[in-house]
Amino acid sequence: MRAIMATTGRPRGPRTVRSGPRRFGHARMMANRSSSETSAAAQQKKILMLGGTRFIGVYLARLLVDQGHEVTLMTRGKSPITTKIPDDTDEYYASYSKAVRHIACDRKDSGAVESKLKNESFDVVYDINAREKEDILPVLSSLPNLDQYILCSSAGVYKKSDLMPHFEVDETDPQSRHKGKLNMESHLESVGANFTSVRPVYIYGPLNYNPVEEWFFHRIAAGRPIPVPGNGKQITQLGHVKDLADAFVRCLGNERAKNQIYNISGERLVTFDGIARACAEAAGAPEPELVHFDAADFDFGGKKAFPMRDQHFFTDIQKAMRDLDWKPEYDLVEGLRDSYEKDFGRGTFRKPADFSVDDMILEKLKVMA
Repeated sequence: MRAIMATTGRPRGPRTVRSGPRRFGHARMMANRSSSETSAAAQQKKILMLGGTRFIGVYLARLLVDQGHEVTLMTRGKSPITTKIPDDTDEYYASYSKAVRHIACDRKDSGAVESKLKNESFDVVYDINAREKEDILPVLSSLPNLDQYILCSSAGVYKKSDLMPHFEVDETDPQSRHKGKLNMESHLESVGANFTSVRPVYIYGPLNYNPVEEWFFHRIAAGRPIPVPGNGKQITQLGHVKDLADAFVRCLGNERAKNQIYNISGERLVTFDGIARACAEAAGAPEPELVHFDAADFDFGGKKAFPMRDQHFFTDIQKAMRDLDWKPEYDLVEGLRDSYEKDFGRGTFRKPADFSVDDMILEKLKVMA
């Protein structure tokens, strides 16, 4: 893997044209898939998606509907079931919103889940928002004849290591804050379910509710210096949500994905400094001033000073590329530009700017904001 360091806007080499679902907001996907993918897509599935109204599922549900599958979202019903996104034409969104079914249910209420699902029949579950093993138990007991359970896990389950990148077989951390994801993977395996687990690294893209690119965009828009921990050379990995949705679709009915775990993220690596510069380039802004600080010199009172873990953190994605015939299509600047132009650049974001921690750092380092 190659790392994007200080510069991010270098010309890219020629890209291989490949097939696969990539056009969001259009009624049909690209037609030239491998024979196995075509066969899987031709067999209409009844799909239950838990989650699906916030971020990943917004894009994944569209791809599944476009392939002709019957998609039902199970959510608490507190948010709109479908929302038009910038990729949608009016015609497409009208068609998509009519195609999606909904079950209103709080998945934390196991009795309600069992009651809602006992008379339903689904072939496949896409579980986007499960956090603990207990979250999946009523779903499994209510749907004993599933063909496949596809789980959104996290690369955060890996144990911190000096050996990088993380491979799917690497040691995991049972004390990780993502340990619930590990417990779900273990349970699915123990009960003999046909499952596929996807472990993304940092996800970005329009509608992202985690402060990844938004954190940088706020500071760039305000013309402020960007605090970066350490020397800014920590290497990490970001993956666009649309590439992640594409990978999820390619797991469906794929024999090679049976009882497998896949790392999913971008194909290239990037430093912390490189992310800041890439965000500025994507936003059409001048290169930002970067201020490096030592977190050990501060007491931030529990607030986060930076949106990513202060360490090298990246994975190998070759297994997914091979088994799923998948390849990320967004390079970093292109993907960040897609996020900026279809979200933050339109004045929409999830959280308002909070520069209080920045000000602590800048004041101590005598840097003018």
